[in-house]
Amino acid sequence: MKRRSQSITCKEAQTAQANAAANTGSTAAESAASVMMTVAPVIFLAAILAVWQGVSAAGWMPGYMLPSPAAVVRALAEDFPLLLEHSKTTLLEAFFGLASSIGLAFVTAFFMDRYLFLQKAVYPLLIVSQTIPTVAIAPLLVLWLGYGIAPKVTLVIITCYFPLTISLLTGFSSADRDAIHLMQAMGASRWQIFYHIKLKSSLKQFFSGLRVAVSYAVVGAVISEWLGGMSGLGVYMTRVKKSYAFDKMFAVIFLISAISLLLMKAVAIVEKRTMPWEFLEQSAEKNK
Repeated sequence: MKRRSQSITCKEAQTAQANAAANTGSTAAESAASVMMTVAPVIFLAAILAVWQGVSAAGWMPGYMLPSPAAVVRALAEDFPLLLEHSKTTLLEAFFGLASSIGLAFVTAFFMDRYLFLQKAVYPLLIVSQTIPTVAIAPLLVLWLGYGIAPKVTLVIITCYFPLTISLLTGFSSADRDAIHLMQAMGASRWQIFYHIKLKSSLKQFFSGLRVAVSYAVVGAVISEWLGGMSGLGVYMTRVKKSYAFDKMFAVIFLISAISLLLMKAVAIVEKRTMPWEFLEQSAEKNK
């Protein structure tokens, strides 16, 4: 009996060691996969830049048509203080337009969710509005509102309004019906149901739309600045285009992309702090 118990104990120990080794191997594989997912975009971007630099160095494309990445970086470094000054104007226009579009989208989505006939009437118009190019609207806004900040902010509002409205409306509509019925049975008012159920259930969709809207805001402000103004990244682009300084043109394009990425990252940080329970659930699912 004693030998038998020792044999069973040895088998259990071997099984435990095998399980621990398997778990360690699984964790290492998951870590390696996570690192690859993080590094893969960087490697791909570096490969594109290397091919671009090689094409420019080989002379397959003239430098005035396709400047090399090195020339673009030099242009960005030389004009960086000037670009920062122009960025302040563009970001100010984008901020005012984005803040206004969030307010308008919230009011619109609230009433569309509250009144079904209003949703049926307005929703098709929102879809149709996306078929109109913003470049076609911009000259009309300049004609109606002048060359100040008003047409720029208005174009940003028009650009950001649709994704925010649709995301909020989807969030309101996806609220848990059982929770709503429970709140109604407990005598909750419409405002209480909206705040405790619908508003909180729409946060995930809202931040999804906001990530799209912040990138649209910067692009919309730049497009509106093409048609006139004293400062802004769009004005800078127009000036360097007329002087055929395409290295500076690529530099400002890179800067606009970097600003959009930073704004999207800022939205992700705000989302994580606003709804931490969502990320706790995701981490718990990964650890299973």
